[in-house]
Amino acid sequence: MIELIAPGWYGAFAEELHEMHRLPYRVFKERVDWNVRTTGGFEIDLFDSIKPHYLLLRDSGGRLGGGVRLLPSTGSTMLRHVFSRPLEGRTAPEEPSVWESSRFALDLPPSAPKGSGSIAVATYELLAGMVEFGLSGQLSHIVTVTDLRMERILRRAGWPLARVGQPQTFGTTRAIAGFLDVSEESLATVRHNGGLGGPVLWAPVLCTGA
Repeated sequence: MIELIAPGWYGAFAEELHEMHRLPYRVFKERVDWNVRTTGGFEIDLFDSIKPHYLLLRDSGGRLGGGVRLLPSTGSTMLRHVFSRPLEGRTAPEEPSVWESSRFALDLPPSAPKGSGSIAVATYELLAGMVEFGLSGQLSHIVTVTDLRMERILRRAGWPLARVGQPQTFGTTRAIAGFLDVSEESLATVRHNGGLGGPVLWAPVLCTGA
């Protein structure tokens, strides 16, 4: 299941957000030792202050196993303000139909079930959640900056990244910018390759009372 946490729901899901900020710390700082800004075991940056949407992946036992952050390209984005070098002088997208994904993180056990291409089914679920989110908002594309390993995973999953420019080095990481197509065709491919039977995205309906 993929939980969608929109800005208007932050207060009702404070514990989930707290848990979500620990996930990238474990993945990006402790596991791969990227140069990310951390505070007391959490990975938080200035883009968390501009009210992004978050998708959180939970397994059948309720454990948080993954997440991704989504921001409209019409506002501040990492591609425009932090990782613009892969654009090679091109202008960062700034369109209502294009959103940026960042902080795509997965923390899965080695025994996690696999789908096509030896990719974890949970990975397919998070990717499908991104496409479903995009379709619900009538987006045409999701833009992102990612490393070459994730680019290969996206290709094997059937949701290839359309590169913008050539890979650039950031510390010990080779990163690439690109666009991901948001369409019913992309969603069908990801679902098929991941063995997903239907929608994965869940958005809460909050009751305010009479």
